[in-house]
This record gives sequence, structure tokens and C-alpha cells, in this order.
Amino acid sequence: MDNTEQIQSAQSKFGAIIGEQLARIERMKSETDWVDYTQVSPIIVGMLGGDGIGPTISDETRRVLEYLMRDAVSSGKVKFETIDGLTIENRAKQNKAIPDDVLENIKKCHVTLKGPTHTPEKGDGWPNIESANVAMRKELDLFANVRPVRIPKLGIDWTFFRENTEDLYAVGSQGTNVTDDLAIDFRVITSQGSERIIEAAFGHAKKMGKKNVTVVTKANVVKTTDGKFLDIAAKVSERYPGINWEGWYIDIMTAKLIDEKRRTDFEVLVLPNLYGDILTDEAAEIQGGVGTAGSANLGKKYSMFEAIHGSAPRMVTEGRAQYADPSSLLRAGAMLLEHIGFEDIGGKLHKSLDICGQYERKVVMTGRDTGATSQEYGDYVMSTVENANVDSIWQNYVEAQS
Repeated sequence: MDNTEQIQSAQSKFGAIIGEQLARIERMKSETDWVDYTQVSPIIVGMLGGDGIGPTISDETRRVLEYLMRDAVSSGKVKFETIDGLTIENRAKQNKAIPDDVLENIKKCHVTLKGPTHTPEKGDGWPNIESANVAMRKELDLFANVRPVRIPKLGIDWTFFRENTEDLYAVGSQGTNVTDDLAIDFRVITSQGSERIIEAAFGHAKKMGKKNVTVVTKANVVKTTDGKFLDIAAKVSERYPGINWEGWYIDIMTAKLIDEKRRTDFEVLVLPNLYGDILTDEAAEIQGGVGTAGSANLGKKYSMFEAIHGSAPRMVTEGRAQYADPSSLLRAGAMLLEHIGFEDIGGKLHKSLDICGQYERKVVMTGRDTGATSQEYGDYVMSTVENANVDSIWQNYVEAQS
């Protein structure tokens, strides 16, 4: 059979993708420096509800943050804005991962806090539009996905730096069926994209007094793209002589996260997009589930913070949305506060979530009417943050778990 036409069609599509990525590299070469939030007033925080339980936990998180930031809000330093329209219904109607008007409103904000959004998959009835998360990361150049996982009783203190804008996810909806029997997707790794995420990881290690950076790839098999990522890591490491670094393969790394003898050796981990998605979910499960972890998506101009779990549509259809646990989005909110310069309040919120979720547990979330509502849990967290003894309570928790 002559497959010339199919091959030419695939070549044309592949060529267009290469052109897009080469143009993106040129944009990265001319990118600006990080925003200095001390020079910004007001700092505009956009609130995106998302799908399923997203609006419930988003509303509760906003209530908590506005309460904790009441002085900054009243002084005009911080302003919260609601951004509607990032729902699967609206995205499907407009056949866009992010509708144009929604993206325009997002770009008017310095940072956004986003509830979970549904990503269509084959056979679920929604059109084949790109993930809203992936689209936002690309549109706003949110190249660093940062996820901390801390479990004092296990000696675990990990911070993951997952590259956000490249790898298989960068063009995940642009694969091609060359023939009925051959489907091909594309993987993108660039020198510039690799260097800036690895630089961010090493910079964080230096800032936080960490001694070890772990670079996770599969460079022994995926030699070109993962090989580039590993080579860039060696280059960046030369600028940080006081920090040790090692390359680990993704398959053994997934095992070592549950190896009680080795996992406490890891501190800062940096890895390409797909591996980062897998490994951070595993790490969150060790911490207590994806509902306990927040996520930061950082770019030099914009940043987006989100819950890392899904939209749980079943809770909505069963009338249980009011019992959704806001912990993950509250974690993301604490990271947001730290990012825009309110480290003290953000730190106290992190500690309070540890106390409420792992130590005192005076108010328990079950996802049903056997437990607390989102609002009741939010009240518990706010009262804990406001407790003058929150630091000592948290220290008692850490010592009890060590």
C-alpha cells in the first residue's frame, strides 16, 4: 500500500508544531524578570470557580483569605475579583480550552486561584478541547509547577518543581493518526524551558537552606529529550557549588518515595511535565491524599494557584457539594499569600491546615453529612490561624510526630 499521502500529511502537521515551538523559544529568550509585588498596588487576585465542587471550595477559600487579608483589602493593597466562565459548559459551547473573554479577564489579574476544571476525554460526550490547566500554563507561560509535601512524623519535607509548559502535555491534543493503525503524539523539551525550571529548583534549594536537588528523567532510554534535560541540570548545578545533585530515573524514583530508608534523603526534586504529574500525585497520596495538597503554577509575569484534585461531579449530582473539603485549595491559597509577599499570614495558614487536618482534627471532613461542611471547616481554620498560640501548637504537633 502506498502511504505517501498519509506521510506527507503527518509531515505537514509535525512541521507546523516545530514552527510553533521555535517561535516559543524566541519568546522565552526575551522574557522579562519576575514581578516585584512590593511595587504593585493593588495586587489583583482573580478567583476562578471551575467545575463540580470547584465553586464550593473556591467560595470558601475566598472567604478565608479575605478574612485573613482584611487589613490589606481595606487598605487597597489587595483586591479580589471573581472571574466567571471557566466551566466545562462554557468552554464546550465556545469550543475553547479558555474562552477569549475569560482569558482577557485572567490577564487583568496578577495572580489567580482556581478550583478544579473538567478535562474532556474520549467518549465522555464533551468536545476534544485542550485541558484548561494546560492551556492556561501555555497562555500565561506558567512554567513552574511547585508542590510541597511535608509529613513531619515520617521525616518527609519534599518540594517538587515540575516543568509545566513542555513535554507530552505541551502538544497533547495535537497528535495525529497517520493511518488507522498508527497514532503519533509529540514530545517537546527545550534548552530554555529546561534551564529556567531547573534554575528555579536550585534557587529554591539555596534560599531554603536545602543541600540536595534530585533531577528525575528516563535519560537512559529517552536519550534526546530527557538527555537534554539532564545535561542542562549539570550546567545549572555549576552555579550552585554548595548544593549536591543527582539524576534519578522516574521508575525507580516512584519506588524510592515509599522506601522508608531512602525517602528522607530527598529535598528538592525537579522533573519534566509528565513525570512530575505522576510523582507529585504519589507524593500527595503519601501525605494523605490529593485533597490535602495545593499547587502553584508560577510564571515571571502571571501565577496561578490551584487544588490538585478533580472536580468530583458525583458529589454535585448526589447533593453533597457543601461537604467538599476545601483543604487543597486553602493550601494553594497559603502558597499564593507567600508568593505575593504575605509570608507570615501564608505560613500561619499552612500551620493551621496541619493542625486542623492532621493534629487536633476537632472538625472532620468526610465528604458526606457524617462530617463537617466546607464552611464549618473554614471557620475552624480561621479560628486556628487567629489563635495567638498557633505557632506553639504547630511545634507541639511537629515534636509529637518526630
